[in-house]
Amino acid sequence: MGDMTDTPWLDADEQETWRAFLWTSRLLNEALDRQLQRDSGMPHAYYMILAMLSESPGRARTMSELAELVHSSPSRLSHAVNRLEDAGWVRRSKQGADRRTTIAELTDEGFTALAKAAPGHVTEVRRHLFDPLTREQMLEFRATLHTLLSTLDSCF
Repeated sequence: MGDMTDTPWLDADEQETWRAFLWTSRLLNEALDRQLQRDSGMPHAYYMILAMLSESPGRARTMSELAELVHSSPSRLSHAVNRLEDAGWVRRSKQGADRRTTIAELTDEGFTALAKAAPGHVTEVRRHLFDPLTREQMLEFRATLHTLLSTLDSCF
């Protein structure tokens, strides 16, 4: 472990940026979660799983592809898909010759639940993320996020 004097501490601007990012991401996630729970009875993580399946060919993905798409650990995803299966919104099956591969498929009921949840969710995203920004700020923010994502994605 390095000496504390070797640590490149954050300067005041970096510290302020870090905290603003931290609180913004936390509060935004909590707001989205609250709205989805209140209006649709599902947490944001479940909404994202349903949305990713709805955009997939045949509304289905292998569990490992789905875990990658939603940036989730296989065990956390498996737990969520268990709940979505209990609700009748996702169906799991084994596919093809390789019986180890599990396919998660969005059911018609799941698609209906997603379609009902989407307008309120999009309104909340727009209210908290896009309405406060100009188009130019949004595009700069997107470029910044892609830069950060590219370094984070390589960690996993």
